[in-house]
Amino acid sequence: MYRLIIVDDEMHVIEGVKSDLDLEKNGISELYTAYNMRQAKEIFAEHPIDIMLCDIEMPQGSGLELLAWVRERYPETETIFLTAHADFKYAKQAIQLGSLEYLIKPALVNELEEAISKAKQKISKHSELHHVNQLWMQNHPLIVERFWMDLLDQTIPSHENVIKEVAENRNLVYCERMTFLPVLISVQRWHKELSLRDEKILEYALKNSAQEMIVQQVTNRQIIPIDRGKILVILYFESYTDELLEELVRSCEAYIGSCYRYFYCDLCCYLGTDGYMTEVLSIVQDLMVLAKNNVAFNNKVFSLMGKSVSNVQIKLPDMTVWSAMLKKGTKEKVVAEATEFLENLVRTEGLDAHLLRQFYENFLQMTYFVLNLKGIQAHQLFCDELSLELSKNATRSVTDLLAWIWHTVEKAMDQAETVDEATSVIESVKQYIVVHLDQSELSREELAKHVYLHPDYLSRFFKKETGVSITDYLLQERVNLAKELLCKSDMPIGSIALSVGYSNFSHFSKMFKKVANLNPNDYREQKGFRSNEKSGKR
Repeated sequence: MYRLIIVDDEMHVIEGVKSDLDLEKNGISELYTAYNMRQAKEIFAEHPIDIMLCDIEMPQGSGLELLAWVRERYPETETIFLTAHADFKYAKQAIQLGSLEYLIKPALVNELEEAISKAKQKISKHSELHHVNQLWMQNHPLIVERFWMDLLDQTIPSHENVIKEVAENRNLVYCERMTFLPVLISVQRWHKELSLRDEKILEYALKNSAQEMIVQQVTNRQIIPIDRGKILVILYFESYTDELLEELVRSCEAYIGSCYRYFYCDLCCYLGTDGYMTEVLSIVQDLMVLAKNNVAFNNKVFSLMGKSVSNVQIKLPDMTVWSAMLKKGTKEKVVAEATEFLENLVRTEGLDAHLLRQFYENFLQMTYFVLNLKGIQAHQLFCDELSLELSKNATRSVTDLLAWIWHTVEKAMDQAETVDEATSVIESVKQYIVVHLDQSELSREELAKHVYLHPDYLSRFFKKETGVSITDYLLQERVNLAKELLCKSDMPIGSIALSVGYSNFSHFSKMFKKVANLNPNDYREQKGFRSNEKSGKR
């Protein structure tokens, strides 16, 4: 039994085909209908489709566009065009895209049934062939991939006799003189925020594109995802030529361009040297080092054969001057000088991962020193998700490091300016106290965290600006609120105590009397408060 979809923007055409076709006679178990390309795609996503009967001219995408989409994603689906256009241009395009039949409206029932029968026969042949090859197609790639993964993680030692024995045991074709060339594809960054699921989907797309664009000129190859954002392509052949290398470089460049445009990422390709299977592990390790040390360039092809070791001794900048600039708030100048230093290193090709990390750590130390002088708690200021993500990626490349520098300096100096504006900080603390007076555990540590300051620094700063300590101010605010509630409400005194942050009634009375010179009950009576019930009012 087969599943059929009819795609046509004219309802009467769909209804006419449905009424003409004897579904049971034609072996159709399920029939779906769609009036445009979007609806058809939704049906394909939810149901397996064997045969598509489709018009050509439709809104929201033509039938030819739909066929191209189906051929790419569902190659086993057979397509029959049913159209009012007898134009040879359309027929030629349909044939080129793999259409099985091209019928002109209105088609006779027997013509339609013959086309469906032809589609069923072709599907049946494909199914038989698929069944014959199924075990090989399903298992052999997994066996090869497992072999390479075992070799790369050194489960299989890189010794010729061992490799030959394991290959023979796994029924793999192996010749000691075969030459292999590893190519490492490494994603540097994604241009849009992705969930882990979306990232996996895009990595799968990168793998498929590599299969089509990089290795099409080599019959024997294996593509292995080896880490997050890293794909290893292993090409193996009996003869290796300079022409093949040149073609490989061009293919990698085209692949990088396509991935940048369609898969929202920067990535680089690293070409290894050719070697025997016993040498592959060492070559791959060299490629990983090459990728790690590429902190300067995006979307390029690199080759181990063209790798050179720089003997230039790089001196990191003295950041004492930058520190003084930050203390004065001249953040733009600091960022500009850091950018200029890094870009100079990129131009001289004197930058690697180790040097980039040293620069990052020195800059981080310098920034934290300035924050410490201003009493700002760096670990609280930079605990947000964006800061943590930028910090994690900062040493991956110059691009990532500069993004982190901009963010860090901007955030640090904004907070430093806030601290310098005493009124702003004090008012922020006072407002926080007002909102959280009912919390019994409201401490100077929590208040300091709110304004990203060290608790000791905030205590000194608060007393200097207000003339009272944080503890005395907090007590005064609690008692003031309690006075208001005692005078203007009939709340029980125990509830008032809870409202101003005291769970212990005796302690509340003691602290209230310390400030007001009366206990809460006497204070209420002195102020002459009478509840409605006591005064007789209703």
